[in-house]
Amino acid sequence: MIQNPSQDAESATRTDPILVIPYMWIGDFVRCHSVVQVLKTRWPNRPVDFLTTTLCAPLLDYMPGVRKGIVWDLPRRRLPLARYRALGERLRTERYGSALVMLRTWKSALAPFLAGIPDRVGFFGEGRFLLLTDIRWGERKLERMIDRCGALALPKGASLLAEWPLPRVAVTPTEMTAWLAKRGLQAGAHPLVALAPGAVGPGKAWPPAHYAALARDLTAAGAEVWILGGPNERQIAADICAAGGPHVKDLTGNDLRDAIIALKIADAAVTNDSGLMHIAAALGTPTIAIFGPTNPRLWAPLNPLAAILEPPETAGGAITSRRTADVAPQRVLEAVKRALTGIQPGGRLA
Repeated sequence: MIQNPSQDAESATRTDPILVIPYMWIGDFVRCHSVVQVLKTRWPNRPVDFLTTTLCAPLLDYMPGVRKGIVWDLPRRRLPLARYRALGERLRTERYGSALVMLRTWKSALAPFLAGIPDRVGFFGEGRFLLLTDIRWGERKLERMIDRCGALALPKGASLLAEWPLPRVAVTPTEMTAWLAKRGLQAGAHPLVALAPGAVGPGKAWPPAHYAALARDLTAAGAEVWILGGPNERQIAADICAAGGPHVKDLTGNDLRDAIIALKIADAAVTNDSGLMHIAAALGTPTIAIFGPTNPRLWAPLNPLAAILEPPETAGGAITSRRTADVAPQRVLEAVKRALTGIQPGGRLA
């Protein structure tokens, strides 16, 4: 049960909507579902919307408590003032009462300012004194992203929650059945393992050759394997399919919905430290996450994982110098088998 962080009368009577402006990375976007739950507990009658990119927008279809997304793709390295003014006008029509600006850049606070949103909450950064009405301090003391994002959903000066509500991504059985039929796929005859080889930056990515070896071993043990990811993973998926044979299917594509639904159908998922790791965990799919140069204490999902696999420790070695390649495929295979124990729909995998 989430403790209500605001007990005043205003919390029950306000009905003006709230806009969340999150980091536009898939993993951080999923983390913000914890923020949604805190906001809905604090203000049960206020709708919560997200500003989103085209890439992340499909997630909002599966995040309970979010009313809608405002899809607006803006360039990262330029400041097209006309587009920011247009976004400000678009936001003005929604009559938002509050905006939570997760990013520290002044550009991220510009559209809420131009829209005249009365309460604009964000951490101090990049000289945003005129753009924010509620400036928070101490962001750099918070190591975890969820603590930084969640703090903005609490009253100013409030202590962080001891435990944040777990992010949840929800897919219905009807959606899964329709998705399988549309693609001519079946599930249930054999254990189904989803592999997500994509990552932001090569340092986080387990080598494609390791994924190929894992796929080969999984299919030899009686499993079906689906490869998930975006267009950037198509060549990797082709290589994995070639290694694993006809029981490995390439399901990479442009629509994040495909990966979301496939991860829900899968009996287990193997991922890098990536956005699909956060989605799989929030779906409740047993997830084996491979970490290299990042610290799982800071970057793993709040949701429990089936296994976190890290490279062997070296004396005096820094986390940032660790290599995912040093996580052996056999370790991952064993972790998958453990995750499937008791839920195997068929096949061997003994």
